Amino acid sequence: MQKVWTPLNRILMALTFLMPGKVFAQSPTIDTNIQIDPKALGFQIPSFGQMLTFIVRFFFVAAGLAALFYLLWGALSWVTSGGEKEAVGAARDKIIAAIVGVLLIIVVLGIIWTLEQLVFSGTICFGVSCGVKIPGLLTPV
Repeated sequence: MQKVWTPLNRILMALTFLMPGKVFAQSPTIDTNIQIDPKALGFQIPSFGQMLTFIVRFFFVAAGLAALFYLLWGALSWVTSGGEKEAVGAARDKIIAAIVGVLLIIVVLGIIWTLEQLVFSGTICFGVSCGVKIPGLLTPV
């Protein structure tokens, strides 16, 4: 008698291959006391705050460059429009959007700087004028 492979049979067969072969009662031991020597690496490992500061600053630089390229693209579109009303209007919209983007970046940077320096007096920093510092709830013993 020939076996008929229904979709359910195929699914069950596939699941048998995915099941683990051996199950261990104890978890593997992981050494959590790993010491890394920065001299052997050749560089200092950045802290979490330094990484966040880099990411925040990189975001603003990337946003500024994107706005600049969008502005240049709009200017090039305007120059190559050939006087067509629709093409000139589309190019003008690109230029206006790029200028609004630059203004938004400047406003956000100003707000963040004001919060860091004037409101929080450097106790909380978001990564613009100083490194990222968020006060901890618990102090180490």
